[in-house]
Amino acid sequence: MIRLLESSFHTPAIKLRRLSVLMAIHNSPRLSQHKIAQMTDLSSSMVNNYMKKLQQEGFVRVTGKTNRTQGYHLTAAGQKELFSLILEYSAENIRWYSAAKTQVAERLLRFHSEGIRSIALFGAAETAEVVHAALKDTPLTVKGIVDSNPSKQGIRFNGFVVQPPESLKEMNADAVLITSFARQEEIHGCIQQVLGSGMQVRKLSDL
Repeated sequence: MIRLLESSFHTPAIKLRRLSVLMAIHNSPRLSQHKIAQMTDLSSSMVNNYMKKLQQEGFVRVTGKTNRTQGYHLTAAGQKELFSLILEYSAENIRWYSAAKTQVAERLLRFHSEGIRSIALFGAAETAEVVHAALKDTPLTVKGIVDSNPSKQGIRFNGFVVQPPESLKEMNADAVLITSFARQEEIHGCIQQVLGSGMQVRKLSDL
């Protein structure tokens, strides 16, 4: 289940809480309100209030007469409401993603002004997704992507196969961009070990 409320920047709004509760019911109709509260990171009293409201609005129906047999189910109207909220939630996140991509692309253009024409990406994480998308709006060429995590090596990532750091030697990129926010100094040291101190290395945090 997607944990919608896991965010360091977004204060959960009423619509997001409603979406989280509706999604929990959709995924597991036999959950208790206490379990729904745990899954949605809401208090039990808050979940109880939302459940009452959703029932009044005709989005949720209750079956069973005891706590052991009780279940919560989305009505047809509830399914429609869930889908509508998912679309709205997705559209808002896409707007944030688009804004982030634009900002990253503007900063990546500095590389080109510094004479860099091709780069290799180090780190196959979510941030690399944004960077790779932003690079399509620049004249820079991506030579490949590497990651020191063996579990990521060999998987496909935006048209590239993730390679081990040693593959940087064969990519002949003008610079390496560290796309991970974690262990940046360790990664920098790894790049220098593979390519030497003469390779230009940029960090996403420096953009």
